[in-house]
Parts: sequence; C-alpha cells; structure tokens
Amino acid sequence: MERSPAVYRAVRSLRVVRHFRPDPLSDEDRTAILEAARWTGSSKNRQNWVFVVIRERERLDRLAECGDFTTPLRNAPEAIVPVGLPGSYEWDLGRASQNIMLAAAALGIGSCPVTMHREDCARDVLGVPADHRCRYVIALGHPDEEAEREARTRSPLHGRKSFDEVVRWETFT
Repeated sequence: MERSPAVYRAVRSLRVVRHFRPDPLSDEDRTAILEAARWTGSSKNRQNWVFVVIRERERLDRLAECGDFTTPLRNAPEAIVPVGLPGSYEWDLGRASQNIMLAAAALGIGSCPVTMHREDCARDVLGVPADHRCRYVIALGHPDEEAEREARTRSPLHGRKSFDEVVRWETFT
C-alpha cells in the first residue's frame, strides 16, 4: 500500500473550530462532506445511519438547547447530525463523524462535534424516532480566523500529552 503523507498530515492537524463566519457552505462542499460520510466503513457494511443537515437558524438554536456546551452550534451556519438507525453502533457513528470533520477540513471548512446531553430533546427537534440514536451534532462553517486565533491564545487548553503518557505496550500498567 502506498503511503500518503498528505492524509497523515490532515489527521494530525485536524482541530475543532468554535467560531464561524455567517456565510453558508456551498452546495458542492456540503455534498462532498456528505459523500465522505456516506462512504465511511461500517460494521458488516450495514451503513446504519442517516445524516440530517440543519441549515435553518431557528432549528440550530433549538437543537443547541438540547446540550450543555453548545456555543459552537450557536455560532455555526449549519450542522450535520449523524443519526443511528435501530441496531447501529456508536463506533460506526464516530467513524462517520470523524470523516465528516476530515472532509470539511480538506475543503477549508471548520467543524466542531457537539454532544446532545438531552437526546430526547434532539430527537424532538429533528423529528427522529425514539428508537434511533441522536447523540452528536457536527457544527460546520467557514472559520472566523481572527476569533479562533484570539480564543486559542486565551485558552490554557493547548498542546498534546506526551506520547509516553498515552501509549501503553501489551498491558495498561
């Protein structure tokens, strides 16, 4: 298999964006992101998901009421909600979400995963049946570079733990 330094760099450099410009995504970019989600591998190739695109400001704000730390969703011009059909796996939804974020970054679009702490509320806002999973939302938009830069300089949360802090060999201890 051929190595792809560009893909490795994209994975290593992915960062969440919490501040967005108000302009919407182009139809072409949105479709490309959704195609990346659609082509994500899944357990037994079940593809047990549906991706709900939210562009209406009122619905985004109502959805933000369903979580506790939803400022990025309130700042974003749109979002994608990966909905798990009955019998879906969280792992598969996580893989699809990461593909959404990586595809967005490749197109110069920022993203931020947001947890819906009150999943029943999110299902209600989106008209999702009770037996479906609706736990996460990915806020999307063109980054507000100045606001992002300012927020990153103020935040004490930066950098990564060392390799030795997070990697274990053969056993946990």
